[in-house]
Amino acid sequence: MGVQVVDIDDPDDPRVNDFRDLNSVDRRPDLPALPGGRPGKGLVIAEGVLVVERMVASRFATHALFGVEKRRVELGTTLDDPSLAGVPYFRASAEVMAEVIGFHLNRGVLAVSRRPPVCTVAQAVAGATSVAVLEGVNDHENIGSIFRNAAGLGVDAVLFGAGCADPLYRRCVRVSMGHALLVPFARCDDWPGEIGWLREQGFTTIALTPAPDAVPLAGVAGSAKVAFLVGAEGPGLTRAAMRNCDVRTQIPMARGTDSLNVATAAAVAFYERARARM
Repeated sequence: MGVQVVDIDDPDDPRVNDFRDLNSVDRRPDLPALPGGRPGKGLVIAEGVLVVERMVASRFATHALFGVEKRRVELGTTLDDPSLAGVPYFRASAEVMAEVIGFHLNRGVLAVSRRPPVCTVAQAVAGATSVAVLEGVNDHENIGSIFRNAAGLGVDAVLFGAGCADPLYRRCVRVSMGHALLVPFARCDDWPGEIGWLREQGFTTIALTPAPDAVPLAGVAGSAKVAFLVGAEGPGLTRAAMRNCDVRTQIPMARGTDSLNVATAAAVAFYERARARM
């Protein structure tokens, strides 16, 4: 027994309110807090067949789906997962979907989950040997890309220091291809104190920086346990964060380029880590 198909013909049907106004700056259902301090729904939204499949496979319990018939067929046996028993698949035309969500969704299907209890830093890194640590990264697409890179290149967890955007924002989940739902993550409450805690757990903490006196990345990624720290576009890591790290490292640049996009730089570091362990 899997999903229960429910046809939606009226875009004002309240049963699809969890999918409504996805582009609204003050009503989006993925906002934990609304303007004026009002509580939001804080829902987690997956877009497209592949991301929906990853939500179903994750710890994020899907409580409704909304899509066209073609995508329901493409999801196939995923919709027979025991976790979806009795969960509604609200089936609608592309036109009705567009009126509900506020734009035409080429991907044709959405799934929605409530946020599970947050992980602690200790829970997120339990058993990990490779960790990404972000500070001040407030661009949702960069965060999504870092999750995708982490999943593809063997990084076990992502930690968020001060000033980072919400990793469960809809765009983050979409750009990550759903890996933000699968790669363990946690927010650091005692920043930058958690860097010292990681060192106590045996991690070599490596700060990525374009500083010319930093050592080349290729020679520092082979420790038994590694935590790579990356900062925001422009300012990079704060001095406090770098002071707490074991080593500062750089990616050698050519042709007068001083640095890479943060998600790209993280991917290079993750690759060097993977290569050092081959």
